[in-house]
Amino acid sequence: MKLNQFNFKLPNELIAKYPSPERDECRMMVIDRKKGKIEHKIFKDLIKYFDNGDVMVFNNTKVFPARLYGSKEKTGAEIEVFLLRELNPDNKLWDVLVDPARKIRIGNKLYFGENDALVAEVIDNTTSRGRTLRFLCDMPHDEFKKTLFNLGETPLPHWIRPKVEKIDNERYQTVYAKEEGAVAAPSAGLHFSQILMKRLEIKGIQFAEVTLHVGLGNFRVIEVEDLSKHKVDSEKIRISEETAKIINDAKDKGKRICAVGTTVLRTLETPVTTTSRVQPYDGWTNKFIFPPYEITIPNRMITNFHLPLSKMYMMVCAFSGYDFLREAYNVAIKEKYGFGTYGDAMLIL
Repeated sequence: MKLNQFNFKLPNELIAKYPSPERDECRMMVIDRKKGKIEHKIFKDLIKYFDNGDVMVFNNTKVFPARLYGSKEKTGAEIEVFLLRELNPDNKLWDVLVDPARKIRIGNKLYFGENDALVAEVIDNTTSRGRTLRFLCDMPHDEFKKTLFNLGETPLPHWIRPKVEKIDNERYQTVYAKEEGAVAAPSAGLHFSQILMKRLEIKGIQFAEVTLHVGLGNFRVIEVEDLSKHKVDSEKIRISEETAKIINDAKDKGKRICAVGTTVLRTLETPVTTTSRVQPYDGWTNKFIFPPYEITIPNRMITNFHLPLSKMYMMVCAFSGYDFLREAYNVAIKEKYGFGTYGDAMLIL
């Protein structure tokens, strides 16, 4: 399929800029692939669609405060730095994006915080991800990390919220977040409340956790019409032996296995065996899922309404079927569902 097949007209006012007042009370569209049926519910109705022994798979990644504002030496020009990945804890090396990039050169020093609490030097500007910074300080790594994160902000996209507005850090994090390392929240999981999780547990739904540390590559613009030529940035993933066993046992018993979000879908579909079972895995994935890819592991999915031309939209098209999802999105636009990170939810049966 081609890039232009995943474009559609989305009114700007439907891109949600704020979360719903309560996590589990956003709207939820339920689409049934076998019946070709579309229903309109609220998110906490989710419990009605699952039974004892079914499995929900969550991405337990935790967003860290990846956005820093600093100043450039000599000129004092404001520089925005987006922390992507820690390369070397001993040398305090980080892969970053900088804005405006054109003003940064190798050897430039950047200053962060009051009284220049942290100083960094640009040591490389040739990587595809942007720049490499070395933070110049002698403090122990734990103290350095704490200082760095205290200076950072939750990296909510600017197109959702203006820079001047205070961000609710708690709502841009899932209630089950554990493993620190993501620069963006797995948005489908933001709708789960502690109360809903408990109700699901009481009903006998099993929980399984995977980890995919969401990187900016998830949102990188696709610039080729032929999707098979697009290269996806690698992201760190982990599937434990316990999670693999829970999923494989449920699959053998014919239970529902629900991927909570596109990050879970990508993770589960990465280390699949020839017998359609999940393997324990600790490594990287650059899996790019789009139609006509056939999904192997999950048979249910919870997701948000995604933006045109996005990889997430393409993944959901592969799961639900291209034509049916287009129809559902047309209904969502007509019914004024919220799109994007803070938007409403969709359950695919």
